[in-house]
Amino acid sequence: MSTPHSTTSLEYLTGFANEHSSEALPGALPLGQFSPQRPPYGLYAEKFSATAFTVPRHDNRRTWFYRIRPSVVQGPSERYPHPTLNTAPLPALASPDPLRWSAFPLATVPTDFVDGLNTIAAGGDVSLQVGAAGHIYVANRDMGDRYFQNADGELLILPQQGLLAIATECGRLLVAPGELALIPRGMKFKVDLPDGAGRGYVLEHYGAPLRLPERGPVGSDGFANDRDFLAPVAAFEDLTGAFELITKFGGQLWRRALGHSPLDVVAWVGTAVPYQYDLARFNTMNSVSYDHPDPSIFTVLTSPSDTPGVANMDFVIFPPRWQVAENTFRPPWFHRNVMSEFMGLIQGTYDAREQGFEPGGVSLHNALVPHGPEAMVHARASGATLSPVKLEATLAFMLESRLVLQPTAHALGNPALQLDYQQSWQNLESHFTA
Repeated sequence: MSTPHSTTSLEYLTGFANEHSSEALPGALPLGQFSPQRPPYGLYAEKFSATAFTVPRHDNRRTWFYRIRPSVVQGPSERYPHPTLNTAPLPALASPDPLRWSAFPLATVPTDFVDGLNTIAAGGDVSLQVGAAGHIYVANRDMGDRYFQNADGELLILPQQGLLAIATECGRLLVAPGELALIPRGMKFKVDLPDGAGRGYVLEHYGAPLRLPERGPVGSDGFANDRDFLAPVAAFEDLTGAFELITKFGGQLWRRALGHSPLDVVAWVGTAVPYQYDLARFNTMNSVSYDHPDPSIFTVLTSPSDTPGVANMDFVIFPPRWQVAENTFRPPWFHRNVMSEFMGLIQGTYDAREQGFEPGGVSLHNALVPHGPEAMVHARASGATLSPVKLEATLAFMLESRLVLQPTAHALGNPALQLDYQQSWQNLESHFTA
């Protein structure tokens, strides 16, 4: 077992996509079979499938729960309006312009994690299980007796400010800024805020579950290593009373009353489990001769599409690292990418932009929209003395997708939208000499 840097109070299981098992009471986990006639402690056996039964073994994600009550013990559902949470397909509002938002202000009225979700952009079609969405959350109160499950896709949660205490059907995670939480599609959970307020990002994707990318010529180690992903140990709530489950299903939110906590799993075994990962453990590869490498070399997790090498969603980070390339323009180059890029900043500054891109903010550069370093960064990098330099106290990330990410009407009308973003390139003058 292991502990991340954010806490020493919780124990974890280690390894990505392992078949983990855990029991909160001795002997609660059946041995030798999954569905005995009478499970221990009078529990119910329930299978949770995050992939189809027939998916190949190495990609199959399923977990057996041994719980106090099966999930079917629940009341009828009713619609739960949420004006700032959206799902693809969205109206075609994207333009061939770069977009950027300042950090959303922290919540000033009582707001939990679910009510504090704001969709910035989404692409694809949730009914076809293709696509992804980028959200920002702002919250200042615990979910308490409310729980959430997303039947539409897997969730990657990235706190930017404030610690998150996430209780899931498999157990508890404690996630700090600089770490991520990965919640399987359909798993029930709730989010509490030990620091009293929080802000961060939620990346949602509707496609194949995220996996570690192949290492290619790097070999057997490097990038995100399997052993650094932490799964929780079993911890159950045997509580009765007035509880509420919010479900995201088909792009809509639904609420239903429960007479008990849905986190009543006493033991479990399987591969469909939540994870926590410290992004500081990413083993960054970089150029040691010349030229700035393609950002795909910083991919932490990927959701593949039906086209080899073209992702439904890549999750890429830009962490602290050395820059040593010779005779090279070291910041990211000017480019037009066939993939769409949704970027956020956890801390510090991003090396291509020093003004306007702030922690908690977002930029969106859709397919083939030109972008790159701002004029001031270009001028300095073009004339810099190329000694080894370490980029420190920085952490940015990128959701990259083959799909056009449509911004929401809410995001386009939000005061955080920077209407002068394109001005950052207007001072790039001609230096042409014949």
